[in-house]
Amino acid sequence: MSFAQDGAVRRIGLPFAFALGTLALWEAVVRAFGIREVLLPTPSAIGLRLIETFPLLMQHAWPTVWESVAGFAIASLLGVALAALLSASGLMRQMLYPNVVLFQLIPKIALAPLFIVWLGIGFQSRLTFSVFISFFPVVIAALAGLDNVDKSLLRLCRALTASSWQVFASVRLPHALPYVFSGMKIATTFAIIGVIVGEFITSQAGLGYLILFASSQADTSLILAAIVVLCGFGLLFYGAVALLERWTQKAFGE
Repeated sequence: MSFAQDGAVRRIGLPFAFALGTLALWEAVVRAFGIREVLLPTPSAIGLRLIETFPLLMQHAWPTVWESVAGFAIASLLGVALAALLSASGLMRQMLYPNVVLFQLIPKIALAPLFIVWLGIGFQSRLTFSVFISFFPVVIAALAGLDNVDKSLLRLCRALTASSWQVFASVRLPHALPYVFSGMKIATTFAIIGVIVGEFITSQAGLGYLILFASSQADTSLILAAIVVLCGFGLLFYGAVALLERWTQKAFGE
């Protein structure tokens, strides 16, 4: 086995083995101490419940997933656009950046009920809150990347009389891509959190609603099964962003 193959096996095998070991320990502890299922079901019980309720889980997963993806996409576009504006204009940066930092410091979960009051109980409030909560990591990360460019490259661009747009497209943006995607990876989680919080408050569908309903029935296995589905979609979401990052870096590298 080559060094590269060995490295790939370790990157995949070690986390997988750790996860299996954790699940096995969980199963053993619950069985050994006779913990009631309503308090902490075994992984096997959660798996069986997931299989039994899979159609129901997928039915409720659809609104959660599409609202999360839409919120993430909108937040990413707006975040990169605002970061580009702040990086390009000193006046706009002085005027807006302190307010961006101020909004970043606000405990955003506490604002969720306001979005319901302003936008109603439909998907609009959940989508808007998802955008709001996942917007800031993209702005901060993208702005850091756009600002952290080698000054010698910028001096060379000025010497070659490159326009501001040419400098942005050829130097600043390619350099900022790792920062942008780091912010986007954080935003994937925040986008899902925003939708779930909205579903907790007002919704008749979605995994957040299903979790709340299952908690009212003390159905802990269903709660954890819904969380497993959320984790699965979250991993797919994160993986899609990582693949987009790799593809974009190759495109700009060429």
